[in-house]
Amino acid sequence: MNKKIGNLFKGDKVIWMVFFFLCMISIVEVFSASSGLTYKSQNYVGPIAYHTFTIFLGVLAAIVTLNVPCRYFKLLTPFLLLLSGLMLLIVMLGGGESTNDASRWIRLGPFTIQPSEIAKGTIVLMVAQILAAMQRENGADRKAFKYIMWFTIPACMAIGVENLSTAALLFGVVFLMMFIGLVPMRQLGKLFAVIAFMGIFAISMVMIVGHDRSEEEGQQLTKTELIEKNKKKSKLEKMLHRADTWKARILKFGKPKPTPKEYDLDKDAQVAHANIAIVSSGITGKGPGKSTERDFLAQAFSDFIFAIVIEELGIIGATAVVFLYIILLYRCARIASRCENNFPAFLAMGLGLLLVIQATFNMMVAVGLAPVTGQPLPLISKGGTSTIINCVYIGAILSVSRSAKVKKDVQEVKKLRS
Repeated sequence: MNKKIGNLFKGDKVIWMVFFFLCMISIVEVFSASSGLTYKSQNYVGPIAYHTFTIFLGVLAAIVTLNVPCRYFKLLTPFLLLLSGLMLLIVMLGGGESTNDASRWIRLGPFTIQPSEIAKGTIVLMVAQILAAMQRENGADRKAFKYIMWFTIPACMAIGVENLSTAALLFGVVFLMMFIGLVPMRQLGKLFAVIAFMGIFAISMVMIVGHDRSEEEGQQLTKTELIEKNKKKSKLEKMLHRADTWKARILKFGKPKPTPKEYDLDKDAQVAHANIAIVSSGITGKGPGKSTERDFLAQAFSDFIFAIVIEELGIIGATAVVFLYIILLYRCARIASRCENNFPAFLAMGLGLLLVIQATFNMMVAVGLAPVTGQPLPLISKGGTSTIINCVYIGAILSVSRSAKVKKDVQEVKKLRS
């Protein structure tokens, strides 16, 4: 029996333990943070049952993925590129489903799929293949940079129209993968300069095109007046319809931090209640399920779940969550260092960076070190597509760990025989 269970959960045991703890924390904290959903639906079991079922599907997806030899992942790349490209195109053309002023999902019957989640893993997979195929004695061939940009820039532009933070996250991961893959520093330096220029240009455009929502709130425009105002917007303003949201977040983050008495709990509800949750936590927290701010945070189960984790588990629990992600990245680095072939090594590092950098952004937002970005906490926040696909990433890392471990064992046997 134990042997059968061991064969099922193959791969790096430490990553399995990290995965298990993150899933358990997710079930407990999402159950606690979903009080608003349960109140609205008057179904106290439905939200957590759905989330638990999603995690169960994710674990099954991870097990299936880890049993696929990593060399076969290359065969999936063309199909994934075509699929993610078509889905992103559908969203760009207005065929997506809108939530919170953002069209990021495609509905397929009772299910919704977030194309950007599929595109992120696909780009990491493609970059790993290019870097592996174009490695030379002194590092990556200069042409590798050009090929990587051919795929990355269009993908980031398509994602960025509706989800700028995800596009920035993906580009950052690709940049780090190129650094690890020994792409010439001169090319990376030029890219960094271009990114800095484009960042300044993009922020300038957002500040020009975007409207200050506080002004509209002060004018108290009627629904009819708002519709007429939207009709008068230029084509550029309609294309950058998320500019209002981006401008509001930049302005809010750039303002001096108000004192507790100066907080407007209507306009700054998310940030204010996240801060209250963190301040009231203490060393050990209030205990699982005993959060009070979950009833006031609109995205307590998603974007701001780390604030609920701090409130309920305290500084000790929050530190433990941070260390779980650090251990995950460390194990990915160890697995990559054991790989004989370049492709699985780059793939493991790319997927590890993708998960950990996203987690870092989410935690920085929750504690007020970064503007609100809408990035969920991987493997902990409530989600559908994102949860299952993040589990697939874990499965892919475990698949790489299996092949790396086998090769290490073969080397040790050869040494013993010699």
